[in-house]
Amino acid sequence: MLPTELLNLQARWSSAEPGAVLLRRAKYSDSVIYVEAGRVELGLMDGDNLTHLLGMIEGPSWLEASAAILGRSSLVDVLAETGVKLRRLPLPVFHAWLSDLPESAQALLRDVALAHWQQSELAVSRLAKDAEARCAEWLLRHAQTSAQGAVAVMLQQRKRLIAQQLGIAPETLSRVLRHLRERSLISGSGRVVNLVDPIGLRSLAGV
Repeated sequence: MLPTELLNLQARWSSAEPGAVLLRRAKYSDSVIYVEAGRVELGLMDGDNLTHLLGMIEGPSWLEASAAILGRSSLVDVLAETGVKLRRLPLPVFHAWLSDLPESAQALLRDVALAHWQQSELAVSRLAKDAEARCAEWLLRHAQTSAQGAVAVMLQQRKRLIAQQLGIAPETLSRVLRHLRERSLISGSGRVVNLVDPIGLRSLAGV
C-alpha cells in the first residue's frame, strides 16, 4: 500500500455525487483513484446507463490499480453509487513510488496486477459478448490446422465443462453449436468440430 504521507501530500482531494462516472472503460486515466469513503459500481455502460454490473467496492479502496501498474486503460466503467470522497494520485507520482521499490517487490506487484487483469478481462468478455460470440471466440482459440489446411477443434472436455468456461448452460452451448451449423460456420458432430468459415466466426466473435 502507498505510504499515507504520499497520499496526503501528492493526491488531489475531490468528491462525486451518486451516478457520477469516475472511470470509463478503454480510457486512460491521468491518475490513480483512491476511494476514501462511499460506494462505487463496476460494470459496463451503454450510453449513460450501467447495463452490466460486475461488482461493487466500498471505500477505503483503490480503483483499477492494476491498470495503473501495467500502464493500461480501465477494463470497466466505474460509477459512484453513493456520494464518494476521492483522492487522485497523479500517475507520474505513482510510477515514481513504484520504481523506488525493490525489484522483487515490483515484480510481485506486476504479477499480481497481471493475474487480476486477466481475471477481470475474462469477466468483462463474458458480459460484453453474447453466447454465440463467446462460443465462436472459444472455437477460434482452440482450433488447429491440419497439414491439408483444414481447421478443426477436438473437444477433449465434456460440453458441461466447456459451457462452464463460457459462463453459459450446457443446453445453451448445444443450441449455439446447432445454430452455427445451420449458418454453415461449422460442421461435424461428436468430438470434432470443423471450422468451415473461420472468417465468419471471427466476425461473429468480434476479433
